[in-house]
Amino acid sequence: MQFVFYTHSLVSDWNHGNAHFLRGVMRELETAGHSAVALEAHENWSRDNLIAQHGPQAAADFHRNFPDLKSGIYGEDADHHALLEEADVVIVHEWNDPALVKMLGEYRKSGADFTLLFHDTHHRAISAGSEIAELDLSHYDGILAFGETLRQRYRAMGWEKPVFTWHEAADTALFKPQPDISKDKDLVWIGNWGDDERSAELNTFLISPARELGLSGTVHGVRYPDAARAEIMKAGLDFEGWLANYNVPAVFAQHRATVHIPRRPYVRALPGIPTIRVFEALACGIPLVCAPWNDAEGLFRSGRDYLHAENGSEMKAQLDRILHEPDLAEDLASAGLETIRDRHTCTHRVGELLDIVDQMRTGSSAQPKLRKEAAQ
Repeated sequence: MQFVFYTHSLVSDWNHGNAHFLRGVMRELETAGHSAVALEAHENWSRDNLIAQHGPQAAADFHRNFPDLKSGIYGEDADHHALLEEADVVIVHEWNDPALVKMLGEYRKSGADFTLLFHDTHHRAISAGSEIAELDLSHYDGILAFGETLRQRYRAMGWEKPVFTWHEAADTALFKPQPDISKDKDLVWIGNWGDDERSAELNTFLISPARELGLSGTVHGVRYPDAARAEIMKAGLDFEGWLANYNVPAVFAQHRATVHIPRRPYVRALPGIPTIRVFEALACGIPLVCAPWNDAEGLFRSGRDYLHAENGSEMKAQLDRILHEPDLAEDLASAGLETIRDRHTCTHRVGELLDIVDQMRTGSSAQPKLRKEAAQ
């Protein structure tokens, strides 16, 4: 089958986590014998910011690191009917322009012979419900939601067609342990500022514990205000800005621990949905401590795959344990990696996606079970 993904960007992962997952999914579709191409608008804020801040080479490096992934850029006058002439499945990410979302639905209504799915990997259905409600999804065949609570939200909004929970996962062709790299720093945090959605949490669960424990380490991410950067550096951590996702495994390997600090909307309104960094960190075999979040769907094993911290004091204590108890650190790394390989790879998600497409074509709307067999 030919899969076409309308994404905000495949080329740029600047403040755009969906690119991480999509790259892995496309790779696995191609490995399974399908064809996959991603289409993105000529102007998009992720690629525009990437090039403005890091130069054209940053975008060119994508093609060097992912030579087998097919991407295309379309302009305002693009002939989308021609672009979709051979498509069997079209997946439209929620960051696309509402006019494009509507036009693709109307094309499907006109008799286009492909399965059309809307893919939601963000909290706007909760935090900006009116924006999502204004999208014309009336002619879409179904919705892919990246967590069960988000799937239920679409049901509560009155959506009557199939809605499937389709979690993100780790691209394990890229994210894997690198034991040959020396661990010469204590703590790493890779995440964006996020519109002040976790500023207090970053101070409580990252900056203060690092300062009080005297940890060495690194912070990567974008859109940090000057005051936040100053506090990070005062705590003894290096602030190094944007990090291309294909360089993340090596950075994880240089550090002894990392943390998961979810954004406030996910904690309050979308329990059970972690950031993709949880999947990626565990796939790299780095011990992880999570700030408060509710693993409502049982994706992981709290206390085995990662440690939990309810407040800043607990975060400090848990990080101290990892850094001073080698057996604990090794057990966490091993257990987390086991869970990823057993349940949460892009290979698993492609299998689930193929099940969904098959169900759509045969008229079934049953939710595919989360695949638990080990990825081959």
